Amino acid sequence: MKFGVNTFIWSAGFDRSNLHLLPRIKSWGFDGVEVPLFRPGEFAAADIRQGVEANGLECTVCSVLVEGLSLISDDPAVRRRTETHMQDVVKASAEAGAKIVAGPVYCPVGDLPGRRRTADEWKRAVEAYQRLGETLIRHDVTLAIEPLNRFETYFLNTAADAAALAGEVAHPHVGILFDTFHANIEEKDIAAGYRTIGRHLKHVHTCENDRGIPGSGHVEWDGVFQALRTLNYDGWLTIESFGFALGDLSAAAAIWRDIEATPESIAVEGVKFLKKNCASESTRLRSPPIQP
Repeated sequence: MKFGVNTFIWSAGFDRSNLHLLPRIKSWGFDGVEVPLFRPGEFAAADIRQGVEANGLECTVCSVLVEGLSLISDDPAVRRRTETHMQDVVKASAEAGAKIVAGPVYCPVGDLPGRRRTADEWKRAVEAYQRLGETLIRHDVTLAIEPLNRFETYFLNTAADAAALAGEVAHPHVGILFDTFHANIEEKDIAAGYRTIGRHLKHVHTCENDRGIPGSGHVEWDGVFQALRTLNYDGWLTIESFGFALGDLSAAAAIWRDIEATPESIAVEGVKFLKKNCASESTRLRSPPIQP
């Protein structure tokens, strides 16, 4: 597996001014960084690629749809504009060297119309992701669609629905990002959720129930690591948390207090926990059974 950290811990965006973080992130034992991409025209793809390569790192991209964009809108013009936007996101990600674009890229986070999703909205999403497939193949990028908890979206909340969506899209470059923070709210058994997603799992966010240091809360980590091994998952385990005073970003993530001593400690201590548990799980699976 590869270990990553989302740069939201330090900044709401990522550009040349943030490149000084990369040597420290490398020194803590990470294999890569996850950087935000909201508006492709403002994305510092060349600087990011140069920075991560110079520091022996890789990068993945996280994205959301900003206000005015939606793949499931009733308005065909909005859907067309959003599909063009997603094509540009894929292209910009590839320019930065990223192979994964992950996030809830169906409608804006916080879009809660007070009703359940409709069959038409589901159909629009499936068809949009299918049309995006050609761009994904051309740029060798995989899209990992993220279900969120019910307080952030009404469209996609559970592992079962996420697996059904990816199954209907039926494209090798489209799958699911499953985040332990959201799963801790929506799933009765987080590990079972990973097994439900199964072959559609393309990316993992390893986040504690309070967005603090992984391993310090009540996420059922033993089951999560066992499920990932059962699935032969060997992709990214990425810590996603948020700075405590990043203005609109902290507000959007509902960060109203200092979750840990410092935001940075979430990364530094979190990667130690992830590596220790991955090593322990690997050893357990290799060990011969104890003879009576």
